[in-house]
Amino acid sequence: MVTGCVIARDEEAHLSEMLPALRWADEVLVVVDAATQDHSVGVAESLADRVEVRPFESYAKQRNAALDLARSSWVFFVDADERVSDTLAAEVRSAAGSQPPGCEIPPVGFWVPRHNVIFGHTMRGAGWFPDYQLRLLDRTHARYDETRPVHEVVMLDGPEAWLATPLIHLNYQSLGQFIRKQRRYTAMEVSALIAAHAKPRRRALLGQPMREFWRRYVDLGGWRDGWVGLFLSGAMAYYAFERTRQARIGASSPPTH
Repeated sequence: MVTGCVIARDEEAHLSEMLPALRWADEVLVVVDAATQDHSVGVAESLADRVEVRPFESYAKQRNAALDLARSSWVFFVDADERVSDTLAAEVRSAAGSQPPGCEIPPVGFWVPRHNVIFGHTMRGAGWFPDYQLRLLDRTHARYDETRPVHEVVMLDGPEAWLATPLIHLNYQSLGQFIRKQRRYTAMEVSALIAAHAKPRRRALLGQPMREFWRRYVDLGGWRDGWVGLFLSGAMAYYAFERTRQARIGASSPPTH
């Protein structure tokens, strides 16, 4: 039994396209952020088996709530802007509860590769391919780390394995969308650093963005994506600088009461 689960906020357009591709699942569950301002709830109710509306605290808490709400043994998480092919759907159903050759203990989680489409370009590197995501989970052996406000991490109580068929991620379609999301991620990460009293050193203002650019453009092969890879590597280096700068300022500011 597999529950296909989507976490959504203001995603009415994407939901209408991707939810029909989850009908192979035994249950389709959509968890909608209570702050949603579009018709996501109505669209989801017309296409999913269950819709739950709950306040958003963090991505990890939202996904843990979904694990608790699911009625199936396995949960396959899909974002609203991702697409599931028939081949991937068949592989997910086959993998859930299976014991791959060479595994003494059945896996409790499966990593799924992901093709990111950014500005209309299908990425080949820079950290956006193969971009493995831990998405197929035995919900009795998986929990998200709620100390991380963004880019959530799954903690598995058991072995893991890998699927071969990629998700298609319709990622940033415009520069404005990219900037808005990176600003949101940066703010969440800065808040976490300040809360943890982790003030970056002054030299990190230069070191962090340089390392981020090198990692994405050279180590992760961003050069293979032409101008898109160069731009994204430079942009992520800039946001590494902003994250460090804002965290230093926030850590130095006196607390407000």
